[in-house]
Amino acid sequence: MPSFDTICEASVVDVRHAVDNTSREVATRFDFKGTPAAIEWKDKDIVLIGNADFQLTQIEDILRNKLTKRNVDVRFLQKGDIHKAGGDRVTLTIQIRSGIDTELAKKIQRVVKDSKRKVQAQLQDGKLRISGAKRDDLQATIALIRQEFPDDPLGFDNFRD
Repeated sequence: MPSFDTICEASVVDVRHAVDNTSREVATRFDFKGTPAAIEWKDKDIVLIGNADFQLTQIEDILRNKLTKRNVDVRFLQKGDIHKAGGDRVTLTIQIRSGIDTELAKKIQRVVKDSKRKVQAQLQDGKLRISGAKRDDLQATIALIRQEFPDDPLGFDNFRD
C-alpha cells in the first residue's frame, strides 16, 4: 500500500553550522566588541546573550540570515521570553521545532478525512503517516496539506509505492 510521512524537522547539521557562523560573526563585529554578546547551542535550543533587547534582535537577524543561506526554514524557530541573566545581561532562548505536535496532527487528520479521499492518516513518533490505495490520491493529499497549512514548515518524506 503506498504511503508517505509528513514531517516537521529542521536539519540539525545546517542549524548547527548557522549558529557557529553567527557566533564567529558576532565575535568579529565592531559594534559587539567589549559586550557579552554571544550565541550558544544547547540541546536543540539556541541561547542568545546580550546587553539589551536591541543586541538580541541584531544577533537574531544575523542568525536568520545564516539559516536562510543554508536553506533552513526560519519557521522552525520558536522564540521564548527574554530573561535577565544578572547584571546588565539578558538572554533569549530559541527552540528548534522537531516533530509534529498532536494539535497540528489532529488538524491535518481532520483535513485529510474531510477531503473524502481514500487515504488514512495516523500519528507515529512525531510523524504523520498517510497511506492510501492509489498514488494519485496521495499526491493530491500532499497538495491539499500544502494548501491548507502554509504557515507550518511541513515536509514530506519516505514516499513508498
